[in-house]
Amino acid sequence: MTTPALDFDAPPVRRLRADLALALRAAAHHGLAEGVCNHFSIELPDGSERFLLNPRGLLWAEVQADDIVLVDFHGHKLAGRHEVEPTAMFIHAAVHRLSGQACVLHTHMPYATALTLTQARALDTRLSQNAMRFHGRLAVDAHYNGLALDHGEGERIARAMGSAEVCFLGNHGVIVCGARIDHAYDDLYYLERACMAQVLAASSGSPLAPVADELAASVAAQTLGERLQSELFFEALRRQL
Repeated sequence: MTTPALDFDAPPVRRLRADLALALRAAAHHGLAEGVCNHFSIELPDGSERFLLNPRGLLWAEVQADDIVLVDFHGHKLAGRHEVEPTAMFIHAAVHRLSGQACVLHTHMPYATALTLTQARALDTRLSQNAMRFHGRLAVDAHYNGLALDHGEGERIARAMGSAEVCFLGNHGVIVCGARIDHAYDDLYYLERACMAQVLAASSGSPLAPVADELAASVAAQTLGERLQSELFFEALRRQL
């Protein structure tokens, strides 16, 4: 049976809009925003190939549920009072469509982006405990190709990402995905914390000390088995912001 398409003002969509707006305000609160650039999106759960996205021109700190816009997988705006920035439509539409990801968070957050400028291009997931939660979950797009101003570039990024939940975009930034906003935001926050720890440790000039791959994989499994922490964190942010 086909699920009826949800209306932009239907209660489930309003809840998603509120959660997406909260994630944006939280990212601003945690220093993960950059001007009025970068974007968060969440697919509607009705199988209609539509997703919610933050609008063009608003600081993340000021975004509320009524500011969120609705677009389709081709990047066409369907509802909302604001316009949409082109690169948002091209990147997010492609990742939703080709990678099958429900929630897509794209940032130029400072420490993660710093690591995309290195030869390794990405976080070493064998270092800090926070880094180990991402072991086996990363992809790297090492080939920067300019602004994503067309469908082809968005699709190139999505193909480089594949089925990974985290993608480091060389010379650019990161994409973090998940099935739920609260889980994806928790990953985004701890990814930046892990990247910060690696950058600070490297700046000491002392050799880094990664653990074995097997231990990092075990820690990743432990973390993914304790998602209640992710949900409690998001609810704490709701109370604060």
